[in-house]
Amino acid sequence: MTTRTPSNNTANTAKRPAVSDFDPADRAHQTTKFATSYGPWALVTGASAGIGREFVRQLAASGLNLVLASRNQNRLESLAEELTHRYGVAIRTVPVDLGNAGSTEGLEEATADLEIGLLVNNAGVETHGAFLKSDLDRENALLQLNIVRPMELAHVFGQKMARRGKGGILFVSSTLAYQPVPYFANYSSSKAYILALGEALHFELNKSGVDVTVLSTGLTDTAMAGNIEGFDFGKTPMPMMDVEPVVRTALKHLGRRSFPVP
Repeated sequence: MTTRTPSNNTANTAKRPAVSDFDPADRAHQTTKFATSYGPWALVTGASAGIGREFVRQLAASGLNLVLASRNQNRLESLAEELTHRYGVAIRTVPVDLGNAGSTEGLEEATADLEIGLLVNNAGVETHGAFLKSDLDRENALLQLNIVRPMELAHVFGQKMARRGKGGILFVSSTLAYQPVPYFANYSSSKAYILALGEALHFELNKSGVDVTVLSTGLTDTAMAGNIEGFDFGKTPMPMMDVEPVVRTALKHLGRRSFPVP
């Protein structure tokens, strides 16, 4: 675990959000909302790449300090250095494999001295192909990472937020959650669980001052999508989206809608 804090020089000259970081109509909302409701620290799982990395960038641009959790320590350290220099925020990196039992307790311990005002449950894994031909260990590992760990983290950090009377939880689901998907059977089912859990908690935790939103991503240009073999994305009716507008949609609707779809 490593914590980076900006030097006085960096903090004074830190680059604040550019016009392109958020829509003009949303920038004032983002800055005020995040500072008062979701600060001072955000915890992002799966932070080193793809959608998680973009969450980290946009949250740093909004002024939040960040805890970055991922398996890849080298990527985390490189990202932390970049964000501290560019935005003048404090960054703590926590190398962790969330597929392992006990990883939730490890993250709780690593952040015990921080006030986590926003949890972004982004880490996940994908499996595809004929279900009966798949490796059972991989399918069980998917359930741990895609279902069990987000549920545990929401429970642990949601309790702390509810006691403070403020905070936010973002789940990352998928548009595959809305229907059974052959050859993505276990993955789409795991995302259906996250969608249902998030929508239920959106109602339950609202009375405690905790905002819960589920981002239902479509086809997004990430390494995960690029690793799906035997599937021609050019034949799909929807174009592949960049991560920037996908994440912007989630942050825009946090506290407003339960399940935005970019």
